[in-house]
Amino acid sequence: MIAGHINPGDLIVFITLLNKVAEPFNGITQTYSNFQRSLRSANDLLLLIDEPEENYEIGESVSLPINDIWFDNVSFGYREIPVLNNVSFKIKGGSTVALVGPSGGGKSTLVKLLYKFYEPTSGEISINNALINSYNITSLRNAMSIVSQDIFIFDGTVRENLVLGREGVSDDDIINALKYSESYDFVMKLPSGLESHLGERGVKLSQGQKQRLSIARSIIKKANIIILDEPTSALDVETEYLFQQNIAAWATGCTKLIIAHRLTTIRDADYVLFLDDGTIVEQGSPYDLIKQENGKFKEYWEKQFLFQEGN
Repeated sequence: MIAGHINPGDLIVFITLLNKVAEPFNGITQTYSNFQRSLRSANDLLLLIDEPEENYEIGESVSLPINDIWFDNVSFGYREIPVLNNVSFKIKGGSTVALVGPSGGGKSTLVKLLYKFYEPTSGEISINNALINSYNITSLRNAMSIVSQDIFIFDGTVRENLVLGREGVSDDDIINALKYSESYDFVMKLPSGLESHLGERGVKLSQGQKQRLSIARSIIKKANIIILDEPTSALDVETEYLFQQNIAAWATGCTKLIIAHRLTTIRDADYVLFLDDGTIVEQGSPYDLIKQENGKFKEYWEKQFLFQEGN
């Protein structure tokens, strides 16, 4: 164009045609990339379909109440990546045990093994002096209730999210659960109270409100083993304090496992297991561990400004 062989219009036409010619080649590359991703997803799906179906009714029913839970030299790994290494401990029925430690230490994995989502690579897990493999999965999971850090709220009413299809749940049970979880006030302020629709994944609620409903859902189940996985991570200080006061009322006699990074949650725990890199490095009551010189739990405690000399 500068030499005068073509005019500016010819240059624009050339650039436009060049883009049109290149577009199919770009599309071929994108199609190949999508095909590779689809092939990998289809392979994973077929592997899942080929997995043998679990029979939830084989085995005995769990006898209640729960007298003890025992992990005996339990090891586990995800696809050959070790997560737990020869973990052993015993939990007395009715006690409160806190699982503390850095992220990735294996705390949540212990709970998944207890729920039989996975099988240990070695070692044994027992409840009431019987291996959990001797119990049917339905009764085992019915004996437990979990407040997970990954909260799921269904696209339904408050009542439907709390009851989850259970029969025989009275309004009194629901109201008591809402009060114990400090959810009653905000639920009653919703346009239709218990019949208010919460939207997909509870879009109409704050994270703290979702967490409180999750706690109320756990209370309604009336399980014998309560697992609290970061149960107050989205709560303000005042609500967290009230929840700790209420838990003694609704979880009396229950065995409680609390996974916590915020150590305010475990002040009243009977026993603490500190996990680091898949092993239990410290165990004992909170106040015994605080007194250990150069202890990992003491270091955590002091960093969160909870330690006071002489307490």
